[in-house]
Amino acid sequence: MSESTPDAPAAVPLLAPAEGVPDIVDTEEKFDSALLSLEKGTGPFAVDAERASGYKYSSRAYLIQIKRADGGLHLIDPIPFGPGHALFTKLNNLLNTDEVILHASTQDLPCLREVGINPTKLFDTELGGRIAGLPRVGLGPLLESLMGVSLAKEHSAVDWSTRPLPADWLNYAALDVELLISLREKIYQLLASANKLSWAEQEFASILLAPPSPPRIDPWRRTSGMHKIKKRDQLAIIKNLWIARDEIAQASDISSGKLLNDAAIIEFAIHKPTNKKEVEKALRPIGMRARWLENLPTWLSAIEAALNTPEDQWPPMKSGADTLPPIKLWRERFPEKYAPLTHARFAVETIAQELSLPTENLISPEVIRRICWTPPAASTTAIDVQAVSEAMAKLGARPWQIQLVAPSVAASLIELEPREVPVPEIPETPETPEPISD
Repeated sequence: MSESTPDAPAAVPLLAPAEGVPDIVDTEEKFDSALLSLEKGTGPFAVDAERASGYKYSSRAYLIQIKRADGGLHLIDPIPFGPGHALFTKLNNLLNTDEVILHASTQDLPCLREVGINPTKLFDTELGGRIAGLPRVGLGPLLESLMGVSLAKEHSAVDWSTRPLPADWLNYAALDVELLISLREKIYQLLASANKLSWAEQEFASILLAPPSPPRIDPWRRTSGMHKIKKRDQLAIIKNLWIARDEIAQASDISSGKLLNDAAIIEFAIHKPTNKKEVEKALRPIGMRARWLENLPTWLSAIEAALNTPEDQWPPMKSGADTLPPIKLWRERFPEKYAPLTHARFAVETIAQELSLPTENLISPEVIRRICWTPPAASTTAIDVQAVSEAMAKLGARPWQIQLVAPSVAASLIELEPREVPVPEIPETPETPEPISD
């Protein structure tokens, strides 16, 4: 969808890099040449990475794109070199002489770090666009609205582990960094003119300093469709099937969903099939795929093992993870916590609107929930902004966020009655994370 208006010229399609698509870097000689070229350039580095999400179990990079002013555009195939190669160490040292520009950096940083690229100075064009108050922050919409060009996205979901990579895929990948430096300048100016630059810089620094996410507790509980599950024996089946699927997927480096998708696991848990005929009957309503049956003996064994497990060893209906109750339960069972929450959320939403910020970028909803669930001070007659500020900092809020919202949140904590207008509920834990489009 274009952001052009009737009075604005239509976006011009960006069909190929200005200097053409470079040869892929897949030998040490070519890598050395790329490093020399980049070293001669000036200014920040535009970087992107392509993974094989939906095809492979791993999230490794299968292509890394880098561009620098007067340093050329380079497409590096990381597979021939492997993680930790000495040339990646040299590349990392070079990148850390200046700023690295990424779009939706949290998507690409893990796979870049896996090969040895660990930026020390970051500019995220997607996050910068959010903080600047732009309505659409995918790479394509940003290029349309700020630079008047459009990108084709026909290869955004292809299998980047394919070798050799087709020429049109490489052209698509090159275009992702072709104008990223210029886009960074546009967003930088927007942030500076709105006095939001320091906010963005704190966010970028926070991303680089964030520790790796700890392993999830009971990751199988994130299986899509869990709302259909009402019994503990069904949970036992889901757990066994999820673990069996994960082991096969990891060993073969195949996306788990290709082996057996979540909908099929839920149907197995509900119907408890014991043979192929019952499996086909259970899966027919959701459109059975032949590949799901390739590991049928494993699936049936997992189901049987779950049903033979003593009842006292079945998983509990609720996870023991450190998660807060759903907001609906706050309203029904914890009104003394729900009332402050409604006022705090309203205050945060109001501030966000005034500043043209997405609410979730102004402050994490989880921070607000935890502050209201466990207030930092017991008093209900005094507002301790400092205590709230310190509690927010411990929960990961940045100084600019705390400065903007702590006073209003502190004032909300003494409220005894909820706001009359219900606050829109935000899902506590989405079943599947929403991908960020580029």
